[in-house]
Amino acid sequence: MRFSDSVALITGAGSGIGKAVAVRLADEGARVILVGRTRSKLEQTAKEINSARKLPVAEIFSADVTDEEDVIELAEYVEEQFGDLHILINNAGGSNSSSILEMPADEWDKVQAANLKSVFLVSRTLGKLMASRAEQNKDEPENRAVVNVASLSGHQAGAHIPHYSSAKAGVINFTKALALELSRYGIRANSVSPGFIETPLTEAGLQNEQFVKSIERNTALKRVGTAEEIANLIVFLASREASYVTGTDVVADGGWLIK
Repeated sequence: MRFSDSVALITGAGSGIGKAVAVRLADEGARVILVGRTRSKLEQTAKEINSARKLPVAEIFSADVTDEEDVIELAEYVEEQFGDLHILINNAGGSNSSSILEMPADEWDKVQAANLKSVFLVSRTLGKLMASRAEQNKDEPENRAVVNVASLSGHQAGAHIPHYSSAKAGVINFTKALALELSRYGIRANSVSPGFIETPLTEAGLQNEQFVKSIERNTALKRVGTAEEIANLIVFLASREASYVTGTDVVADGGWLIK
């Protein structure tokens, strides 16, 4: 129960990696705030978490984390309902396929907002609450951490996703700047760069046998990863066990980059 008495917020918590992280944090004692745009998905995740417990530990807040007003309302909700925030997981994001020469500017902006602007807005706005509470409790410091979900594509540009690759590279470097700024409050910030992971967002692509064989051929471990495997890493970085780790990006790609 590494997160007893902790409050954790996860964006993009309705499915995939975000859902796996929320379940894992709740299983280890945290009260979790599930954030996303699709309320039905959040409700299903909360139901799965709470159904196994006498007292509910999962709450939902429907928000578009690319919208500054939504994020401000989210921060007000967290402060009013929970009074504190210890763990922040920026997982929301998404992409589509496009080439640079054919890409409309608004498509670039949309993907940048979903994957990079959202991390900035949530980290800035919720980070203020985390920093304020850390200052108030500096005589008895608590474990506080931010983990941002980047991507293998932030290290190696993927075909037809230049907007996504650029945004995720930005997440990696933004996290380093965030770690430096939050260090004065004893708050750590790290990022995780997953490789090819089986989630609802990748489900269609992974039905392509040739694509899957290509992943297996070019990945040292010869397989696609699972959301639970990435959740394991995120939860470790959020825990006291990673108390001397900050400003780092951890690649979890099954060995794609070493092939």
